[in-house]
Amino acid sequence: MKKIFALSLAVLLVLTGCGQSKGGGSAELSNKYSYVYSTDLNMLDYTVSMKATDGDHFGNFVDGLYENDPYGNFVPALAESHTVSDDGLVYTYKIRQGVKWVTNTGDEYAEVKAQDWVTGIEHAVAENSQSLPIVIGSIKGLAEYRENPALGIESVGMKALDDYTLEVTLNQPETFWQSKLVYGILYPINAEFLKNQGDAFGGADPSSILYNGPYVLVNNTAKSEIRYEKNKAYWDEKNVFLDEIKLIYDDGKKPDEFINRMEKGELTTARVYPNSPGYAQVKEKYADNIITSDTNGTTFYATFNVNRASYNHTSKTTDQEKADTQAAIQNRSFRQAIGHAFDRGSYNAQSVGDDLKSVALRNTLIPPTFVTVPGHDYGQLVTAEMQALDAELYKDFKIEDGHDALYNPEVAKGLIEKAKAELPGVTFPIRIDVPVLQTSEIQVNMAKSLKQSVETSLGTENVQIDLQLLDKDPYYNATYFAESGAQSDFDLSTASGWGPDYLDPMTYLNIFNSRNGDVLQVLGLDGSTNPNGNASSVDAIKAVRLAEFDALLDAAAAITDSPEARFKEFAKAEAWLNNEMLFIPIYAQGGTPSVTTTVPYSRTWGWSGLSTNRFKFMKVQKEPVTVAQRDEAKKAWDAERTKQN
Repeated sequence: MKKIFALSLAVLLVLTGCGQSKGGGSAELSNKYSYVYSTDLNMLDYTVSMKATDGDHFGNFVDGLYENDPYGNFVPALAESHTVSDDGLVYTYKIRQGVKWVTNTGDEYAEVKAQDWVTGIEHAVAENSQSLPIVIGSIKGLAEYRENPALGIESVGMKALDDYTLEVTLNQPETFWQSKLVYGILYPINAEFLKNQGDAFGGADPSSILYNGPYVLVNNTAKSEIRYEKNKAYWDEKNVFLDEIKLIYDDGKKPDEFINRMEKGELTTARVYPNSPGYAQVKEKYADNIITSDTNGTTFYATFNVNRASYNHTSKTTDQEKADTQAAIQNRSFRQAIGHAFDRGSYNAQSVGDDLKSVALRNTLIPPTFVTVPGHDYGQLVTAEMQALDAELYKDFKIEDGHDALYNPEVAKGLIEKAKAELPGVTFPIRIDVPVLQTSEIQVNMAKSLKQSVETSLGTENVQIDLQLLDKDPYYNATYFAESGAQSDFDLSTASGWGPDYLDPMTYLNIFNSRNGDVLQVLGLDGSTNPNGNASSVDAIKAVRLAEFDALLDAAAAITDSPEARFKEFAKAEAWLNNEMLFIPIYAQGGTPSVTTTVPYSRTWGWSGLSTNRFKFMKVQKEPVTVAQRDEAKKAWDAERTKQN
């Protein structure tokens, strides 16, 4: 199961570092956490939903076989231990005895058994889960069973040998297999409860699932409140320090009020905004308490719609304008021109201020340090491959996070002239529709910044950015919630991003696989193997040559015996993707300023899976955290993590 992240207040749940603090241990603690959210929790079916706006929540309600600890280690959860066959194909998990399923009212329902994992994967196939790609090629027989359910779940390499023994057989060795266990597609489901719920299973109602994790959902009222309570039957209750998690709906209209609400005791954390009129007073009062959050593996980006079919939100008035824009967007030089004309630092500064504008900037899809090979970070491999593709364009390219390696108006001007030469018959200026959430002043200002930098760099005689100011529902329906390419109603969108699901570059790159990529809809496409796809999507895939990317992905994925060789091949695929600029990386999640009472580094940590927004291990103190406390905690956490890893 893979995650899409909306660019919304939902992402602000990750405001502080993660991990176990060794500083601040003497602070007086609270047993409650409260913050805001902006996008409703719509689905609790953890084996199906790929949206972070769901997964950020249900990751707190259900445990899987393993989990991340505060230092990023994969440690036993509902599996007490496991063994691996000599050939690396068979994993045998011993299930923890006595773990209870409970209802949303806390009533015990049944014991968790090995068969529950088999039921989970069977249900995922039956529902054509959005997250099946994460395991479809891994588990023996699963792809065949999906194509022909008549084979029976018994044909799949996931078997309950007895009540407390689960055996999983893989198609090929995967050094990163254990990292997949912290995602919902591999979580258990009780068969009896599933049958009784029928189609209601996994809806938005708290009663539609069972719980075996640290928290139980007790209220989910749309555009009002999401509230969890501690699961009193939880097997590891000693590591759950908060009795209640309360998330209050916020439409983003008055972010300046967060700090006031925190002072009144309504919020545990307050995101602060350096560009706001009252920030000087906040900075004076909380000079020792404004903390910049760590960045993580999630990358937010802008995507080009290379096959636009919907025009409900547009400034175009003629079919010729639509055709010209589509032709331009399908041209690599044009996309590169936009990418190099976009001042991402100024864009981010609208949210975090000038001092922090570069902290979270990311220059590629995959974090440069996500994986390593001897002597190199992965990002160095990608840089070399990009320079091999275009030595002149990338001669000074530095892939590291924290600076803008793309913005260059002079380069952009040359690229737009190149695009015009390659597009005979196309009339300029090209008009680009960009949807904007008009209820958020910050997002409106960010969109204005994008427009200003692109039009200034390229000239309005070449490109005009038309901001489409939309209310929340039409905005999300045109972007984040679009289920097909045809529903994506924009030319360029900044509404989404991606976070990794397991520890291998494939978890990022497969999202743009032209056959069945996880987020092809953000490019206006349907997978070429999608039976509901259309001819225009197939033509657009050919126009932007995504089959070349598929071939590079396949070559990397075929290497299972050498991580170093595998990562080098993936670097070629990512370099191709970066150079084609079907998307423009903007920034990582994090790098935002806040005042918080969350004890630094006191929750689970991990690059991938559902770890980022779990509240297990988290502690909240009664007084705001100081910068000194945070720095001390980070130093201790870094040292301990280095020691353990």
